[in-house]
Amino acid sequence: MIEPHAPAPPGALPPWAGPARLPVRPGIGRFLVLACVFVCAACGLVYELELVALASYLTGDSVTQASVVLSVMIFAMGIGSLAAKRLRRLAAAAFGALEALLALVGGCSAMTLYAVFAWTGDWGGPWASGPRWLLVAFSLAIGLLIGAEVPLLMELIQRIRRQDAGGAVADLFAADYVGALVGGLAFPFLLLPLLGQLTGAMLTGAVNAVAGGALVLGLFRRDLTRRARWLLLVANLAVLGVLATATVLADDFERAAREAVYGKDVRVALQTGVREIALTGGTDGHPLDLYVDGRLRVSGRDEDRYHEALVHPAMNGPHARVLVLGGGDGLAAREVLRFPGVRRVDLVALDPAVVDLARHDPALSRLNGHVYGDARVHVSTADAFRGLRTSAPGPSYDVVIADLPDPGVTASTKLYSQEFYGLVRRVLAPGGRFVVHTGPVSSRRRVFWTVEATLRAAGLRTTPYRVGCPGFGADSGRTTAGVSRAPRDWGFVLASRGRRPALALDPLGPRPATLTAESLRAARKAARATRVEGLAASTLVHPRY
Repeated sequence: MIEPHAPAPPGALPPWAGPARLPVRPGIGRFLVLACVFVCAACGLVYELELVALASYLTGDSVTQASVVLSVMIFAMGIGSLAAKRLRRLAAAAFGALEALLALVGGCSAMTLYAVFAWTGDWGGPWASGPRWLLVAFSLAIGLLIGAEVPLLMELIQRIRRQDAGGAVADLFAADYVGALVGGLAFPFLLLPLLGQLTGAMLTGAVNAVAGGALVLGLFRRDLTRRARWLLLVANLAVLGVLATATVLADDFERAAREAVYGKDVRVALQTGVREIALTGGTDGHPLDLYVDGRLRVSGRDEDRYHEALVHPAMNGPHARVLVLGGGDGLAAREVLRFPGVRRVDLVALDPAVVDLARHDPALSRLNGHVYGDARVHVSTADAFRGLRTSAPGPSYDVVIADLPDPGVTASTKLYSQEFYGLVRRVLAPGGRFVVHTGPVSSRRRVFWTVEATLRAAGLRTTPYRVGCPGFGADSGRTTAGVSRAPRDWGFVLASRGRRPALALDPLGPRPATLTAESLRAARKAARATRVEGLAASTLVHPRY
């Protein structure tokens, strides 16, 4: 708690706060302290963004997890600031020790979190939420250490040259905020694309340790005893040694962790921006699996069941022009091209790396029927929302297929909003059909029926249906570290601008391997049995998933 205290008489200084004995002039010393503030602030924000990025990768719900990380960290910074008041008499030694500890904790946070996710995530029981709790623990620890920096640095600045509190605070926070800006820009534009999450975090920790240790041992060494100087030097060298060793082993660690997550038959692993793409199997009789950020997007065991359920009911009617939103793997387009009369397929995929894999990987291109070699398929890589918003107005597509991450992944929530469905409605030809995958129904009934309510709010008539899956659904949100919680069904909603679309197969179309007229009637009945009434539509400014 904040302790009440009587103000000191004007000009009175605590007994430990006399002028520092510096090896340089006070002006240079003050500049060096502010430079250290700048570097530490940049490192602190990198740690913060690293945890937010890992939260999105490990749990999928980026808004919730980012809110948890940021709120816990800011709370902890306040507690750390209060706790550091008691260390002001030993400001130099305390700051040096604190920076060494922060460098170790922050630098190793990414590797530790990924290790827990990879090796304990499939244990089930209380361990199922282990990565989330560890994320909170790291947020708390790093926040406490970052918060403790400010009082100690303020004390060091004032010991170089006394000034009014307002001026000192202004100088300190100016350096702090500018450093935070540099760290915030360096993370997505330099560290992440060039070094990746693991090496980037460890390099940041090394910079943090060097900056803190150099300031104390170089500028304030006369405030420390000989023993304290040696202890601080050894501690910083040990931290740097740990970080250097971890950096050298990072590639081997990542390969081992990837095998723990995906199995031993990983053939392709790519890092694009903040997304990790992995392909497993596809050779020697092993089924092909495609993972994006640790989540199964395509399973060779049951992808035909999923894609037939997604595509075939929507193709019952005119289908000369088809728009596929998502589906960069080419599997939805494969099903579309099976229908006679298809003249053009426009595919809008977010990640060009997935499209490139689907085009060139032998197993995946064989699975999708080499659709990218078909002259009728036209691919653009863009966000689906932006692609629809900038497309030419007016009806143009007989069928629109949304093969997108389900709304449980917060980044895709806008693709299940009333505004997005309004854009889809604009490009639907009269009598056209729109189908959307909604994720699992059994575990997320409210989400399923919120999607249906949102489609109706956008002026579309709907026919929901639910298809069981014997294995693990494509894009189900299931991770290899969460097998026990894998859903056992998929939800779909078929919609149109005019009358409610019939859930049926095109009598002139290809014969699906997993669907029949009878199974579709059962699928519609199974969806109706889960209905949740009275749900409001989801919008951009009020997402409800």
